Amino acid sequence: MNYEEVITRIHQELKSYWGKGKVADYIPALAEVEPQQYGIAIETLDRQSFQVGEAKVRFSIQSISKVFTLSMVTRHLGDRIWKSVGREPSGNPFNSLVQLEYERGIPRNPFINAGALVVTDRLMSLYAHPKDAILNFVRTICGNDDIYYDKHIAQSEKANADRNMALGYLMKSFGNMENDIESVLDVYCHQCAISMSCVDLSRAFLFLANRGLNPFNQEQILSVSQAKRLGALMLTCGFYDESGDFAFRAGVPGKSGVGGGVAAYIPGSLAITVWSPELNRHGNSLIGMETLERFTTDIRNSIF
Repeated sequence: MNYEEVITRIHQELKSYWGKGKVADYIPALAEVEPQQYGIAIETLDRQSFQVGEAKVRFSIQSISKVFTLSMVTRHLGDRIWKSVGREPSGNPFNSLVQLEYERGIPRNPFINAGALVVTDRLMSLYAHPKDAILNFVRTICGNDDIYYDKHIAQSEKANADRNMALGYLMKSFGNMENDIESVLDVYCHQCAISMSCVDLSRAFLFLANRGLNPFNQEQILSVSQAKRLGALMLTCGFYDESGDFAFRAGVPGKSGVGGGVAAYIPGSLAITVWSPELNRHGNSLIGMETLERFTTDIRNSIF
């Protein structure tokens, strides 16, 4: 399969979609990003790389980071994490308080904001220096030591984190948070502000395509079963209240972020990341979602 030809054609066709979405502006620093950018990167398990457009431009990965922190916590706690967070699609916006109140402080899944805050809270209980641990983990799985937090974006997120703070305190009132909420928010805002490119993210997702085994150093990050279950959660919950539609259209596990990134993978084959900052009404990259649908259709390969 000529992946370079496929993504070059898609990239050329979908640049016409510029202007149909809107850059995230509820975090002021994200509103500063130039909207008309579009990159695609593919990394295969047999060490082939393909890129087009702004594939090497770094951007804020935002909620894609939730995959990494969940992996870190899962490898230590195993199934114990599921006592504190559910595994079902939410069907509601990613920062909703309503469902959390009804379900007595147990978030519906680990990829909505409330669930990710619980995961970050548990990570803080496992690591003395959680922000360093997160960076080290990401650097290891993508084989690149030159990964850092974007401090400007982290501070912008912290200054506009009232709803996330409310989620944290609501869960604290139900006994589902172990650490100081402001400290949890600090770590959470930093993990979302990790700056990576499409190439970096595709390499970081290769361990999932490789059933939990890091291809860069042969470390078993997750067991085969854990990797399978994480992929299932990404397929059903990775795109907020658009998760079902993405599974229907693209047919691969993945995760989006309001920075405009979409990272996905095909087990046993490859990882692919798309970045285009303009979002649709669900908070997912408009061009990114369309790219993944066309890609799996054109290569005639998905998990189905």
